[in-house]
Amino acid sequence: MNPIEISFEFFPPKTPDGVEKLRATRAQLALLKPKFVSVTFGAGGSTQQGTLDTVLDMAKDGIEAAPHLSCIGSSKESLRAILERYRSNGIRHIVALRGDLPSGMGEVGELRYASELVAFIRAEYGDWFHIEVAAYPEYHPQARSPKHDLENFARKVKAGANAAITQYFYNADAYFRFVDDARKLGVDVPIVPGIMPITNYSQLMRFSEMCGAEVPRWVAKRLESFGDDREAIRAFGLDVVTQLCERLVKEGAPGLHFYTLNAATATKAICERLA
Repeated sequence: MNPIEISFEFFPPKTPDGVEKLRATRAQLALLKPKFVSVTFGAGGSTQQGTLDTVLDMAKDGIEAAPHLSCIGSSKESLRAILERYRSNGIRHIVALRGDLPSGMGEVGELRYASELVAFIRAEYGDWFHIEVAAYPEYHPQARSPKHDLENFARKVKAGANAAITQYFYNADAYFRFVDDARKLGVDVPIVPGIMPITNYSQLMRFSEMCGAEVPRWVAKRLESFGDDREAIRAFGLDVVTQLCERLVKEGAPGLHFYTLNAATATKAICERLA
């Protein structure tokens, strides 16, 4: 039994093989007794049906699943229809995000910001949904400034969010500073660190470049030095991320949310070391 609440993120599989792989992954990770799992939602709602199918498949097995919902590129009518399907199927947990416009789509939609989406969900459904929002300890890559980014985060919480999950990071100081600064703005909801296991150097650097997460130079250099030695990368990555999690837990993080990439091995190994 883990001494801290954990949760996992999955993405909707696109093939029958992917569906089976995810079922095997979640069966392994379910043994760790997560508080909930989240399921991503593609740009402009491109995985809308896949997200719903995946969430309902998990709910059948008694897993509390929280679909991601992004507002960018969507109308209030389409968002209402999605939320209604979730409510009618007994889903009570949502991760509300602004999201990214898919390439080639010029319309931002009726709601431009996650704070507006949170306010919309509260106005339409009251307290039916437990709402998670995103937080960025190292600042959103499109933010005008750290101060502006922090104020945006506080706005989402004040619109009615129950909790927040952060972008992944490897610098614990950035997380604790962000939490302190958010508390000074009156944010009192749990801010759960997002954790990305390290299993692949080139993939990690690509993801981090896209989302604005900083990989410390010493970590990047060590990973790069391993070349194609996958086992060395995994062993080193396991040590780095476990130590990060241990510090986060020791210094008061309210939980850990793992970005699994639909694979169980690395996340399971970290959680077992923490148990």
